[in-house]
Amino acid sequence: MEVNDEENIARIALHLLPGIGPATTKKILSHYGLIQNFIGELKSGINNTKPFHKLRIDGGIIKEALQRAEKELIFVQKNNVRLQFFNDKGFPKRLKNCDDAPALLFTMGKIEMNAPRMIAVVGTRKSSHYGIMMTEKIVDHLKDYHCTLVSGLAYGIDAAAHKAADHREIQNIGVVAHGLHTIYPASNKSIAQKMQNYGGLVSEYLSGTIPNRENFPSRNRIIAGMCDAVIVVEAAEKGGALITADIASSYNRDVFAVPGRIGDKSSEGCNMLIRYNKAAIISKPEDIAWYMGWDKPNKQVVNEQLSLFSNLSEEESQIMECIQHAKIAELDTIAFRTSLNISKVISTLLEMEFKGLVKSLPGKRYQLIA
Repeated sequence: MEVNDEENIARIALHLLPGIGPATTKKILSHYGLIQNFIGELKSGINNTKPFHKLRIDGGIIKEALQRAEKELIFVQKNNVRLQFFNDKGFPKRLKNCDDAPALLFTMGKIEMNAPRMIAVVGTRKSSHYGIMMTEKIVDHLKDYHCTLVSGLAYGIDAAAHKAADHREIQNIGVVAHGLHTIYPASNKSIAQKMQNYGGLVSEYLSGTIPNRENFPSRNRIIAGMCDAVIVVEAAEKGGALITADIASSYNRDVFAVPGRIGDKSSEGCNMLIRYNKAAIISKPEDIAWYMGWDKPNKQVVNEQLSLFSNLSEEESQIMECIQHAKIAELDTIAFRTSLNISKVISTLLEMEFKGLVKSLPGKRYQLIA
């Protein structure tokens, strides 16, 4: 759907208004169709419509949000930034199913955020030679399975993962904790520029937003939510990589960790994740495909699957992702994770069987057809 400037301004303004999270945004879209209709009602002071009659937003705040949104739209258009609202086709569907997902993302580059396989590789900013070596081996292995690499464009393991992905020409996405007017850290600017050949940058923050400390945990939830699994290569006992791993677990994503030497501070976090069964151990890169149940694809099959994936309806895409993540998924589980009613799930699954996408198993279970 082509979105006009007025609707884009309204979407950005809504993103700035206090007290309106993803759940409320979904209700607003369902009730009003367009965000600009809701913003127009707020401006007029008529917001008595259920379920929004309790929303009380000062007129001055609305005016400021709209003025800021107009400036942001100019920046977006001037710098080839794309807006991805959560009901847009390009919005990451995996992230969409997370309760605390942002309703709006800003992206730069050539990004397919709904690629069939997406893996995050994260770790400490103070990486060792061992950590960088393992990161490169892991990314090299991911290339064999045509995965998209996602990380946070930070020092250390993140930067090593992005460099390795760029070198191997696999889709490479950096999720940042600031606006897209800058790159932090500045030393990674050249990495960010190269990434846009095979991926790009993602942020939930407007231009001008600086990388404040509190932005990084929020950034980490996007990294975890966009992916099928998170791999922690090196991590201290505390830090952003462990936060990302915890968030990934809460989203029911797979979490893997590379073990390190006992007593090595840069591996204490990974060893702890393994010790307390919060992550599966990666002793060699091949373990990833084994855990995920991947078959090594050939180029022709991958191209066919990517083409097929892009032609699915929204309901089919949601169901495909659910089964792909679980390997074998029960009917009730599919309905729960996709938030579709059971009759819609059944009819969509039947259509997908006719298309040769899934096969039914005993016990109302379903599996993708390789």
